Amino acid sequence: MRRSRSVGAGASPRATAARADEYARYLYEHGIKPLEEKALGVQLLREDRAGESEFVTISYWESVEAMSRFAGADPRRIHHLERDAEFLIELPSGVQVLDMVASSGRTGGDAP
Repeated sequence: MRRSRSVGAGASPRATAARADEYARYLYEHGIKPLEEKALGVQLLREDRAGESEFVTISYWESVEAMSRFAGADPRRIHHLERDAEFLIELPSGVQVLDMVASSGRTGGDAP
């Protein structure tokens, strides 16, 4: 099986339920939009739970080198947004970098 892309799965920040909608808008404007300009694709996922919401950003890249050109020498080093501390229950400590080994079906956010 040939590995064709690298995938950077961001940390999983958690916001309080009271601030989750506001944080989702902030994260999209200041975190997702810059990724959209550089990555092959980006997904923002959200899970609402009692009292909090968890957000997961998945970005798709040609290679770890391409990811590093955007994120810096160590793509696993997290870059907090300016207002993250205001919204989040705790600041995430890192970013996962994973290799995509298989993909099938409609996995994108634009599927019907």
